[in-house]
Amino acid sequence: MMQSKYFRTCLGIIALLLIIYLGSKVSFLFRPIVSMFNMLIFPVAIAGFFYYLLRPIVDYLERRKIKRSIGVLMLYFVFAGLMAIFGIVVWPTLREQIENFISHMPFLVEDMQDQLDQLQQAPYWSRFIPTESELATSLTEYMNRIINWVSNSVNHLVTVVSSVLVIIATIPIILYYMLKEGGKLPPKLLSVLPRRYRRDGQEVLVEIDGALSSFIIGKVILNLILSLLMYIGFLIIGLPYSLLLTVVSFFLNFIPYIGAVLASIPVVIIGFIESPSIAIWSLVVIIIAQQIQDNILTPVIYGKQLDIHPLTTIVLILVGGDFFGILGILLAIPAYMIIKIIVVRIYEMFLAEKVDEL
Repeated sequence: MMQSKYFRTCLGIIALLLIIYLGSKVSFLFRPIVSMFNMLIFPVAIAGFFYYLLRPIVDYLERRKIKRSIGVLMLYFVFAGLMAIFGIVVWPTLREQIENFISHMPFLVEDMQDQLDQLQQAPYWSRFIPTESELATSLTEYMNRIINWVSNSVNHLVTVVSSVLVIIATIPIILYYMLKEGGKLPPKLLSVLPRRYRRDGQEVLVEIDGALSSFIIGKVILNLILSLLMYIGFLIIGLPYSLLLTVVSFFLNFIPYIGAVLASIPVVIIGFIESPSIAIWSLVVIIIAQQIQDNILTPVIYGKQLDIHPLTTIVLILVGGDFFGILGILLAIPAYMIIKIIVVRIYEMFLAEKVDEL
């Protein structure tokens, strides 16, 4: 019986389940590891994001006979200069819009109610928005909740910033060592594998690295172009807080699919408070910009590299958000790409021939 393959497999499964059960009974031993993981996952993820953005530049400088450490420091100085330019050129306008938005926040609900009242008095729209309708009340209550949430977030901003300041301060340090010594990690990972699997392991690492690099760089380029198109459109139609709404949309659009919807909500609300026509035109601007991104820019930048079904993307977002919140939503697709590459290679190495024989 001990020589039976089925019996040995069953024993292995039982042993694995027993290890998991015993591990759950001494979970307090793993709490420091879990706490360390939760503390490091955010700065490491952000540093990894900038690593793939800046690595091509560091590699280019290295090919120009400049040491990687010097090249990284040069990039840091350039980044500091760009931040200074941003502070001089962009920040005054952005700060003014933020201050105006905060100061006018208590009146936004009243302005929105006035717009709804005007629509109710219009002959055409009165058929869709009757007087004292539940829709008007619901929209007002929803807007009021958003205003209260934003107000509470602003009031607790100092507390939030102070709690994450130490974590954010570690990102440049982690990024520096990633850019300086990132090439040393693959050989160390391959040394763990048996010799006969190291070539396949190296190909897997190269494929993962290329997939992540293409995905991150392409996503940043797409979001920048999309934000530029939206900002130009918002300026043309005269949308208030156009720069602030564009900056918010830029970050929200990193969330696949639902990010575009979330970015559209504040734009349409602010446009509606200004006038219903501005709301309609702002929605038109968003749709046109999204169509240009999806049908023209995305095929050119990604090609067929990002071969993920939309339903799969939605499931990944839901699962990632349920387990890890907003960070899980952002990391769901990169994690899926990594796991998919590894699983496909393992299948090709160990199972493909057996399946073909069957």
